[in-house]
Amino acid sequence: MTTTVAFQGEPGAYSELAAYEYFGAQIATLPCSTFEAVFAAVGEGRATHALLPIENSLAGSIHRNYDLLLESDLRIVGEYHLHVSHCLMAVPGASLEGLRQVHSHPQALAQCQRRLREMGLEAVIAADTAGSARLVQQRGDPTIAALASRRAAAVYGLQILVAGMEDNPANYTRFLTLTRSQENTDWQEDGDYKTSVVFSLHNQPGVLFKALSVFALRDIDLTKIESRPIQGQPWEYMFYIDFVGHVRSQVCQRALDHLGELAPFLRVLGSYPRHHG
Repeated sequence: MTTTVAFQGEPGAYSELAAYEYFGAQIATLPCSTFEAVFAAVGEGRATHALLPIENSLAGSIHRNYDLLLESDLRIVGEYHLHVSHCLMAVPGASLEGLRQVHSHPQALAQCQRRLREMGLEAVIAADTAGSARLVQQRGDPTIAALASRRAAAVYGLQILVAGMEDNPANYTRFLTLTRSQENTDWQEDGDYKTSVVFSLHNQPGVLFKALSVFALRDIDLTKIESRPIQGQPWEYMFYIDFVGHVRSQVCQRALDHLGELAPFLRVLGSYPRHHG
């Protein structure tokens, strides 16, 4: 069965690049207009997997995808850290000296702000990076350029004028791989895994401290904590936590059992191999 990976964006998007790097070149990809459509594609069986960005090392968390994880019954089965490097691209034959405008997603433009200012280029906001590359191709105007991935340049037949445009090279996006059922991760007691959970707590003094202490008491490393408001319940929150370890390990299971005594709602979103890239 062919692995079909749904992602948000157009062909050439960073999410599609991450899908190929994570799964390999043999996959099929399914572009989707929204994050909601990505979840639907997997839930309806039009794709076997979803690859979704969850946080960026410079811009922070993608909150909408945390909310969708809670609404969906898809399971996290992997993660991938993509090094995001923006390329300045234009139609073949264009020159740096002739450029006047650069189109891209607001985040990409912000991450290359200093370089663009030094080059004297006007920044024009677009819906996404790959879409800006497609726009440059369609217009055929040698005075406009796009900031997008190297893959986008290949997809749309554009010429890369400058690679590595980002002001800060330490730019990474963490992606989550999701599917309809928990895949066998070949769990081993000495393996390197991460587990993601979501839970709620009653609003009582010290309750969050108590919840986090179930991990600290067992020397379990928390790698991420995120809170999101509960719809319809003002000032109450869901807490998303990533920790090192597999839900099938005894120490992690005991921690979750302990957390369950404090949390009126607790759900394991998935245990999966940890990525160190």
